[in-house]
Amino acid sequence: MVSSVLDATAFYAGIPFRSQDSYYVTALVYDEIKHIKKSHNALEILLDSKRLIIKDPDNASEEKVIDVARKTGDLYSLSKEDISSIALSLELNTKLISDDFAVSNVAKQIDIEIIPLMTKGIKTVGKWIHYCPPCGISSSKDICPNCGNKLRKKLVAKN
Repeated sequence: MVSSVLDATAFYAGIPFRSQDSYYVTALVYDEIKHIKKSHNALEILLDSKRLIIKDPDNASEEKVIDVARKTGDLYSLSKEDISSIALSLELNTKLISDDFAVSNVAKQIDIEIIPLMTKGIKTVGKWIHYCPPCGISSSKDICPNCGNKLRKKLVAKN
């Protein structure tokens, strides 16, 4: 069976603790979640039984994820842990288990299957733009160059 990659939300939802499947996680994500069930040695048991495998993605996969995230406008919403998880899924050509919408948007842009946990997942995949509701113009700035209002962010569906 092909293993999936887990992000931190999967651990908070208890996914690897309720399953006999094997999963991948990056070192950054592992560092983020290693406190979970520490008193029960649950993570050590998963590691020893090879049900949890720590692997870091290659630089080429991370660069591709960063490039796509920059194009979609999700880059500043993603943590280093998020980027590493998407990149590892890309490198391994496997599913990614996550509820994070920015992670899902970027992953779907590069044809990674997302398995949501506690949500229905994202419905629209696309690019984030900043726009001014009164003027109707879009800009890369935070403030409308025309009227001075704060710009809002919206997702424009990918065609």
